[in-house]
Amino acid sequence: MTSAAAPEWYKSAVFYELSVRTFADGNGDGKGDFPGLTGKLDYLRGLGVDVLWILPCYPSPLRDDGYDVADYVNIHPDLGTLDDFKVFLREAHARGLRVVTDFVTNHTSSDHPWFQAARRGPTLPDGSPNEYHDYYVWSDTGTEYAGARIIFTDTEVSNWTLDEQSGRYYWHRFFSSQPDLNYDNPRVVEEILQAARFWLDLGVDGFRVDAVPYLIEREGTNCENLPETHDILKRFRRMVDQDYPGRVLLAEANQWPEEVVEYFGTDADPEFHMCFNFPVMPRLYMSLKKEDTTSIREIMERLPAIPAFGQWVTFLRNHDELTLEMVTDDERAFMYAAYAPDTRMKINVGIRRRLAPLLDNDRRRVELLTTVLLALPGSPILYYGDEIGMGDDLSLADRNGVRTPMQWNAGMSGGFSTATPDQCFFPPIGDAVYGYGRVNVQSQEQDPSSLLKWTSRQLELRRRHPAFAVGDLTFIDTDNPAILAFTRRTGDETLLIVSNFAANAQAVHLNLGDYAGRVPVTLAGASPFPTIGDTPYSMILGKYDYYWLRLN
Repeated sequence: MTSAAAPEWYKSAVFYELSVRTFADGNGDGKGDFPGLTGKLDYLRGLGVDVLWILPCYPSPLRDDGYDVADYVNIHPDLGTLDDFKVFLREAHARGLRVVTDFVTNHTSSDHPWFQAARRGPTLPDGSPNEYHDYYVWSDTGTEYAGARIIFTDTEVSNWTLDEQSGRYYWHRFFSSQPDLNYDNPRVVEEILQAARFWLDLGVDGFRVDAVPYLIEREGTNCENLPETHDILKRFRRMVDQDYPGRVLLAEANQWPEEVVEYFGTDADPEFHMCFNFPVMPRLYMSLKKEDTTSIREIMERLPAIPAFGQWVTFLRNHDELTLEMVTDDERAFMYAAYAPDTRMKINVGIRRRLAPLLDNDRRRVELLTTVLLALPGSPILYYGDEIGMGDDLSLADRNGVRTPMQWNAGMSGGFSTATPDQCFFPPIGDAVYGYGRVNVQSQEQDPSSLLKWTSRQLELRRRHPAFAVGDLTFIDTDNPAILAFTRRTGDETLLIVSNFAANAQAVHLNLGDYAGRVPVTLAGASPFPTIGDTPYSMILGKYDYYWLRLN
């Protein structure tokens, strides 16, 4: 697969996020691995996704599910070998699937050899300088950068931790086992760029770059989104454009729209190809409970213009908590009350639940939010298992409750492994509602009306209509706040998306005067609706109902 042949392939792509460790076990040791994942590539191609986003697969002590990297240029032995990875990459490309891997730039594991060497202090016993000490951010007092917020509020009380060996404090924006790298040190920048080159040389199609706002620290600031951080990231982009054209960089920057847009850079001075649209995600859920879609429209209209090469990335759920950082205090309180009635569901500033449990396992609501995800501007990401309605396990610590093994069939350990459930890295879900005996790929592949089959059909519909990927967005005025209506338009077609966020049937009048004389036709089935006239267009939608229409 040659990415350079279609340099903006990412704009029309549907991404699928998965953890190798919990997707498929190829050797029966209870841990997913690259041979197991390679054996499931035909399933992923058949589902209709285009890009596989692989969560961290580096050697790691796994205190943060691999985001605590101990070696940037190797594979965790649980997951296989570098040769296994190369086979996986080759087989994915042979099926037309691209591969984007997580790249953790902000910090390493405290087990990383760099940090272990750094702990010896700024000066070695022979009096020579310790070059690795300045790979990290140190303090003698642990009082600097007081304006920086604590991100993991459930576990950390400070961004500084005392290292007993060196007698100095080291800086960390996340867990204390993840010391931040010192990007004021040019050697660190070179090390990270070389690590990126390693994977790009192997053929990966890009990176989801983790925690990009926090690379640089400065007194008197909140140590986020600083100009020096952008300078480093633009250098990363220049390397990719010059030496690896057609590869993609996706920024994880959980910020307000006005701040996120800076990570795209400009057409003349580019930074990231893609950025997550974090703020819209919680508003989809909030609108569903309030039966009022005003907040979705407001946040989407607040998105600044982006460079011509840029693309937003949208999602409903992922491997982390449903973050509530980009909402007001009142909205956060509402979301906790509506979606986290059990205190175990809350973590940090968010909710640790999967899509189906969040929506009370209501198929109508799952379909509604999925269709909106696929229709809004941006490249959508599906989280593994959500296509079959997998549940979560609140008994597992941290965010691991939403990272349980993929459920392939009703056999041993849900077909994830030949090992027994208690021998698996995380136990497969086995309860009566979401357990693998009831919710699994095999049973849904045999049922034309299953959530899996429905998801695959929706992805195929989206693929047939480029306006979903690159069309302009225009919201349609309605007289009913429960109804979200908008068009996606290119020079070749105009699509009308109408969605009912209410728990009962709703009547609505749409202001479609600009399209008078056109006939709405359903994308699935090509059923014609009444011709649009000069007066408001009347529609009735059942509870949580939706229409994808083409205006002929």
